[in-house]
Formats: sequence, C-alpha cells, structure tokens
Amino acid sequence: MNMKEQIHTLSEEMIANLGRLVAIDSQLGTPKEGKPFGAGPAKALEEGLKIAEELGFKTVNLDHYCGYAEMGEGEEIVGIAGHLDIVPVGGDWTYDPFKLTREGDHVYGRGTTDDKGPVLEALYAMKLLRDSGVKLNKRVRLIMGCNEETGSKCMEHYNEVAEELSCGFTPDANFPCIHGEKGHMSMTAYSKNTKIISMNGGFVSNAVCDTCTTVIPTEAGLKEKLEASLAETKLQQYRVTEENGQITIFAKGVPAHASMPELGVNAAGVTFECMEKAGFEDDFVKFYNEHIGTSCDGAGVGLKFEDKYGVLTLCNGIVKTEDGIISCTIDIRVPVTLKAADVRTMCEARLEDENGRIEIGEIGDPLFFPRESPLVNALYKAYVDVTGDTEHEPMVIGGGTYAKSLKNIIAFGPEKMGMDYHIHSADEFILVSEMEEAVLIYMEAIKNLLAI
Repeated sequence: MNMKEQIHTLSEEMIANLGRLVAIDSQLGTPKEGKPFGAGPAKALEEGLKIAEELGFKTVNLDHYCGYAEMGEGEEIVGIAGHLDIVPVGGDWTYDPFKLTREGDHVYGRGTTDDKGPVLEALYAMKLLRDSGVKLNKRVRLIMGCNEETGSKCMEHYNEVAEELSCGFTPDANFPCIHGEKGHMSMTAYSKNTKIISMNGGFVSNAVCDTCTTVIPTEAGLKEKLEASLAETKLQQYRVTEENGQITIFAKGVPAHASMPELGVNAAGVTFECMEKAGFEDDFVKFYNEHIGTSCDGAGVGLKFEDKYGVLTLCNGIVKTEDGIISCTIDIRVPVTLKAADVRTMCEARLEDENGRIEIGEIGDPLFFPRESPLVNALYKAYVDVTGDTEHEPMVIGGGTYAKSLKNIIAFGPEKMGMDYHIHSADEFILVSEMEEAVLIYMEAIKNLLAI
C-alpha cells in the first residue's frame, strides 16, 4: 500500500475527529479562571489534545491559552501552529454550523477550513511520518492555539512559557506558500452630525459588512428614489419600507474576508452610496462616501498604494449606532514595503472634517521572508513535489496568521488558489480530497524542515 492509499484509509477517521472539533462552539467567550478565552476555546483545546493522545502523541496544555502534541527528540523544534478558535457564525447557513455535514467531497461546518481541519491534517501527517519510521533528528511540535481570530494572545503566552521554534509553518492560509503577510491597520470612523436614526450591520471587523439595516426620516419621494438606486446595485437582496414617519432600508450584500474585500459587497457602503444618490442630504453620509466608500482601495483616506507584492485594501466590517453616534470599523491590510510611520503620514490629513472623524487604532508590522530563503524553498518544494504544480509561486497575502506571532515560521496551505471556502462566512467547507492531499504535502514539508 502506497502512502496515498494509507492516507485514504484514514480519511473517515480524520473526518470523524474533525466532527468532534466542529461540534464545539469555540468562538471567544467570557474569560474564566483557568480559561482565558472562555469555555468554548478551552473545550476545543481539550478535545484537540485528547485526539492527539488517542493517536499516541505526548501532549501539553499551556494553561488553556494553547497546547501542543509532540514527537521526536533533540534540541531543535520543527513547529506547526494551527488554531481551534473560530469567528462568530453569522450569515444564512444552509447547514448546521456546529454539526459536520458531508455532501460528496464537501464537508460543511464552522472551522472546517479555518482552522480545525488543517490542524488535523498536520496531526495525521505527523502520525504517518512517525509510523513510517522516518528518523526524527528534531522534535516535531503541533501547537493548537485558542485566540488566533481575536488577537493571538495564545501565542504571546506560548512565547512566555515555551521554547522557541527552529523553523516551521502555520496551516492557515494558501498553497503553494506564503513568504509575506501585509501589515494590519485598524481605524474607526465616527459621525459628528447625522439625521440617520440608526444604522447597524456586520458581525466581525475582519469581514465585509454583509447585512445592514438603516432607519432614516421620511422625505417626500425618498422611498421610491431609494428603491430605484438600490435596484442598480450588486446587493443580493434589499427592502425599503415606510412607516410612522420613518424609512427602513435592509440591505444584504456579499460576505468576504477583510484581506480580500473586493470579493464581497459591502451592504453598509452600498446603503450610504444609495442614500446620497437618492438625494438624502446628510453630513455623515457625505463623510462616509468621501472617506470610505465602496472601492476598497483606501483612496478616500489617502492610502491608495501598491507595491510589487500587492495592493493596500480597506474593509468596513461593522456599523453600529450608540447614543446617536454612528461608528464604522475599518480593517486595512498594508503592503509589506510600507512602515507604520509611512502609513500615518499618508493619511493624517484625511482623517477629519466638519462631517466626521476617523481614529487610528493598531498598526501592525508586516512579515516578509525572501523568496530564496531555506524555509520558503523547503515548503514550496514539498508542495511542488506532491502536486506537480509549478504555475503558482510563493506569494504575499493580506491575511494575518500565527507567522507574525511566532519566530521562524510562515503560512503554508491548505487552501487552493481560486477556491472560495467561505471562511468567515456562511457554509464554510473543506474538501475531503484536498484534506488527503494536504496530509501528504505536510508529510513532505516536515521531512524537508528536518533536513535544514
């Protein structure tokens, strides 16, 4: 039996174990003693470590911040870092997000691709390597984190209490290989004066605002003008109702990850745009359309920029109204050649006028490994040797991974280019055939990393 056949015989077992993890709602919860990210992430970590123990690995729980499964001996550590926490469910699911559902090659559930499935792919790659008798001149450690989606404080704790990795990867992005990650910048826009009664939409800051409900005062003929304007958009659904002197606008756009907002349709942005086109004159409508808009390129705040590794992107994730003030979260992915000081200089003159203001929050540095580095070459070779794909080259992405939190690792798979796995949106899925292939790729990757 060759290795592909061995992996295939383990496929049902791997999917069953994935079901155990998907069944746990592991989004960020209320911190409790001994459970820094709440009960859900702690339970998912315990289950993940239990699966590893069942497969014969030594496991360590690092105070429920994270834990790891390990094999081999030696001073150096080949590290693999994945996460078991998830983003909120959100959206209109066809399937129960917390019950693994298989239809042919597709397996649906929250976390299947981001990132519970890839954690298991790496774990089974370790198991098969160990069982094949490959000499392990280094330790191989699979780290399971609990806070990647909301700050990666799990890896801060790992760095405080555990050993540094010699090299490795995080299975939380794309194949063939990621040698750079854009910097991350957060902003929040606030209204100063507005006639908008309320506006609320979106569920996370790092995904395109896919639904939005807006209430504004009635004006003669406004309902009809709004409907005409909304009919010309790319919204999936819209509805305009008028009652008791108020107009309510419901807009349903298209969700997308904040690193690729151009793939989505921002329901809030389209609503702002249509209100202006319909003749609704409002200070904050004007501010939003001038500074944020629907273009995703940051031009409105002076941040339109592109280098040879990619473009700057802007995503409005959440819109909410509190005490009469509308706020909008802004998630920006900054090209790797820009520094924090550069970004501030570029946008500082475009952050406030009489109609609204924007506050800068966190600015995170980018990550970049040269294409010719041994780490990049080792992982890329594993991908090419298994798939035969030489068309796709190592790349820079807008997403942020554990590679920014742990030394000497980069993101490596498992998503294929051109496929939308619906991560951070409804009906997230993973393909069984791709899971099996990823196990083989990760086996080759570990062997290559043991050799450098």
